[in-house]
Amino acid sequence: MTTQPSFRAAAGIRSQALALLVAGCFFMENLDSTIVTTAVPSIARDLGVDAASVGVAITAYVMTVAILIPVSGWLADRFGSRRILLVAIALFTLSSLACALSPSLSVLVIARIVQGIGGAMMVPVGRMTVLRATSKENLIRAVAVLTWPALVAPILAPFVGGLLTTYLSWHWIFLVNLPLGLIGFIAAMRIVPGPAAVAEAAAATGQPAFRPTPPDWLGLSLTSAGIAALVWATTLLTITPIDVMQAIVSGVVGIVLVVLAVRHLLTTSKPFVDLRLLRVHTYGVALGGGSVYRFVISAIPFVLPLLYQRAFGWTPVQAGSAVLFLFAGNLGVKPATTWMLKTFGFKRLLVTAHLVGVACLVGMGFFRADTPFVLMVVVLIISGAARSTGFTAYNTITYADIDAPSMTGANVLDSTVQQIAIGSGIALGAVAISAGLAVASAHHASVTFGYDFAFAVLALILLVSLVPAARLDRSAGGALTGRR
Repeated sequence: MTTQPSFRAAAGIRSQALALLVAGCFFMENLDSTIVTTAVPSIARDLGVDAASVGVAITAYVMTVAILIPVSGWLADRFGSRRILLVAIALFTLSSLACALSPSLSVLVIARIVQGIGGAMMVPVGRMTVLRATSKENLIRAVAVLTWPALVAPILAPFVGGLLTTYLSWHWIFLVNLPLGLIGFIAAMRIVPGPAAVAEAAAATGQPAFRPTPPDWLGLSLTSAGIAALVWATTLLTITPIDVMQAIVSGVVGIVLVVLAVRHLLTTSKPFVDLRLLRVHTYGVALGGGSVYRFVISAIPFVLPLLYQRAFGWTPVQAGSAVLFLFAGNLGVKPATTWMLKTFGFKRLLVTAHLVGVACLVGMGFFRADTPFVLMVVVLIISGAARSTGFTAYNTITYADIDAPSMTGANVLDSTVQQIAIGSGIALGAVAISAGLAVASAHHASVTFGYDFAFAVLALILLVSLVPAARLDRSAGGALTGRR
């Protein structure tokens, strides 16, 4: 008979392998959220449409992911995480091939919608699979692995997309998913535990057997429709010229639907996600302050390349190469993240990540065309390190005090909020730049002032989002770090 310690050791190895697999899936999904942007002109020329029309292919993907994330949790509970994850990887991979072979814009949009369906299931279901298979003592390491795709993909996407489009063709931004998807599917077949293995792990660790809840169709419908309207409103803010009225109407409709969804979730006996989870202090802080943190940090890889190209006159490859130093900071600090969490605790590390992030944003506001490149590199590397530390700390403490039966609902709510926050970060950057350029034009200032204004807005919002983290107890997340 397998002893409990040996079972836990084997489970720890399996959870790390599972985390690596799911991180790879996340990377594909995150990369495809933004990589298409750099290929828009080439796609438009090849399909015989104007560049603005290609934006529909980007929006179709983002909206599909946002709408279906709330449903994915129930699907995983109903049909099993392993089965849904395999279906998601297969859908995403095959639809990537369909995107590359699209002969027209309409076919490309349909293929992107199918790709979004796969992406919507990969993100929360993959994370939930890892969380259920990982013990509290191994959670920090597992979440550190899961965090890197959200950090790396938005930075690499413009550079990789530019290289593929320039030296090969736009089709390759989709074709690169084929070998990755095939490897991921084979690995998932071997690594992801089936229902019997999940039940055995629960019994070995003393956790209660998991029982899926019945579907809450009204809650799912209101939530998905509200999220779709809000995502569309933020998407409209990134399209020039901005359709202010449509953005306002879409935003108001989204807010109303979300309010109705919240009211329903608080009053129904069996909601698809229990909002009372927000009473768990660490979870509430992670969703509140953490979402605003992601909101701001996600705008930086959008604003920086525009500053370099529009204000400094750099080429797309030069701009993309410079932003890669954020990636260097992410990677450089990653091996030390677990040690820092266990040594300094969540509160101290989160507060530091916020303050360093604010300082770096202020520093970026002083970038000029004649600023020594070495100085820019230093600021970008430090910013990337703070970014990585903050992301990992928030993602880890989110589930520090969530019990196993509540994990599905907590994961769905967290995934939904993260998707909105990260997706809206681009809209925040676009609006901040537009406002800054308007102020610069009114005062006959240089174009650079518009980006200075944008960085100042981002720094202010990031500073305000520090409040929830500062209110954490010093022992918050102690079950994960061993600090009391």
